[in-house]
Amino acid sequence: LGRYDETGAFVPYFDRAAIEDGALANKGLEIAWVADAAEFFFLQVQGSGLIRLPDGSLMRIGYAGQNGRGYVGIGALMRERGLIGDGPGQYPGSMQGILRYIHENPEAGKALMRENPSWIFFKENLGDGPLGSLNIPVRKGSSVATDPNFIPLGAPVWLDVENNVADGMWIAQDTGGAIKGVNRFDTFWGNGPEARTIAGGMSSRGQALLLLPKGVLARLLAR
Repeated sequence: LGRYDETGAFVPYFDRAAIEDGALANKGLEIAWVADAAEFFFLQVQGSGLIRLPDGSLMRIGYAGQNGRGYVGIGALMRERGLIGDGPGQYPGSMQGILRYIHENPEAGKALMRENPSWIFFKENLGDGPLGSLNIPVRKGSSVATDPNFIPLGAPVWLDVENNVADGMWIAQDTGGAIKGVNRFDTFWGNGPEARTIAGGMSSRGQALLLLPKGVLARLLAR
């Protein structure tokens, strides 16, 4: 994915910093403005969500595209720099802990977020949702995002992880820029305070079993 610059050369598309600095300004592309840049950053990580408008109503937004830049997890960067932990000046590795760091350190937090050059574009979803990669609504407690190079969309997956709230059967219904590799799963918990608490602290290790019909398994083993 790229763009043609003012000289006519085909170059990479604008990264996060360029977009935040106004590379796409005055083009009439905005569908809404948000009050908290850090919350919006995590909305982009999630790929869909709800925006509360000034009149109290909610706008449902969903994934519309990505700028072609690779995803960089800022939690991993914080861990490498000794910012994640239980000691003085450290923060929990959950979404809530990372948000707290950004809010308490606005300049450093802004720079940290810009180290992830990936930018997600949104569109308003007027129907049921949010929609997954199968273009059908995902459901809390049953839909999971996976890497389709390893887990086919629509396949049932049994999870057994340290945080046992996620144990059980899930259906691979979505994908994501951060969901890469055979051992990456992103469970969907819906919206609201309870969902935010569960999802924000969900980083957990464990096992996953991909369930396949016997005939499919036989064909795979015969290759």
